[in-house]
Amino acid sequence: MSLNMIKKASVTLAATLVLSASAALAAGGGGPALKTQNWSFNGPTGTFDRAQVQRGYQVYSEVCAGCHSLKYVRFGNLPAIGFSEAEAKAIAAEFEAEDGPDDDGEMFMRPARLSDAMPSPFANDKAARASNNGALPPDLSLIAKARVGGADYVYSLLMGYSDAPEGHEVAEGMNYNAWFPGTQIAMAPPVSDDGVEYADGTAATADQQAKDVSAFLMWAAEPKLEDRHRTGLKTMIFLIILTILFWLVKRRVWKDAH
Repeated sequence: MSLNMIKKASVTLAATLVLSASAALAAGGGGPALKTQNWSFNGPTGTFDRAQVQRGYQVYSEVCAGCHSLKYVRFGNLPAIGFSEAEAKAIAAEFEAEDGPDDDGEMFMRPARLSDAMPSPFANDKAARASNNGALPPDLSLIAKARVGGADYVYSLLMGYSDAPEGHEVAEGMNYNAWFPGTQIAMAPPVSDDGVEYADGTAATADQQAKDVSAFLMWAAEPKLEDRHRTGLKTMIFLIILTILFWLVKRRVWKDAH
């Protein structure tokens, strides 16, 4: 076999492996296809639905915050999703943050401020494991970007609980979820119909809660998404205008050339 043939075969094999891996990732690591949604933030001009993201924060705070931290989000970030500064301060004041040392060299607790990060429900990882049968609940700050599929993955996972297929054994204390790696997850189904009472009167079905908290976690993971979309759109418009100008200049410079 010639060297050129070996190179071509290597390129073909590499391309096949990449395509296969991409297909597996798109399907959630070999699991079923994700339950894709028509998110408002999808596409080059997508924006967050403020009402939905606020509802998602309510779901997080009432359902998820008992186990999952959100350590990269500060209370001062909440006005970005439509809360007023006064509302954000009131939300922060419901929590306590450690501060100090004081004049006696002691740490102390005080009401949280806008500059504080949202507190973890546990003092440390060992405490978290002890409260969850040995499982460590992940921090949710970046979960929507850390998983293939983003918000679709979060939504699929939340809505993916079901009885295990016949012949598929589930360990004691575990739950079957086709979208979780290994299909067995320690977390019990977190959302259920009327699990929360939405402040805006929206019907709190399990499906609605899953969509709302998925949108909120997408915002938490990429709060500058709208800025990035606006910058990208402006850049494309600039490049289009620049291309037209270059074309007009070219025509003028070469109009007398034969």
